[in-house]
Amino acid sequence: MSETAIETTGTILERKGEILYRVELMNGKVVLGHLSKKLTDEMAELADGAEVILEMTPYDFDQARITGAMHS
Repeated sequence: MSETAIETTGTILERKGEILYRVELMNGKVVLGHLSKKLTDEMAELADGAEVILEMTPYDFDQARITGAMHS
């Protein structure tokens, strides 16, 4: 994404497709997140409840790119 990307975190609610997930943001909004190309190559899938790092564009707050997983 461009330098105007907004980085935030969210929680995986459910898998919707091969690389698509419903993700709940910290404010309660649910967005459609897709795995970044790097994660598509590295990860088989994310489990429900997993905490993830997201990038969003300021022009579309309904979709996000999943760029990483939070590790605890």
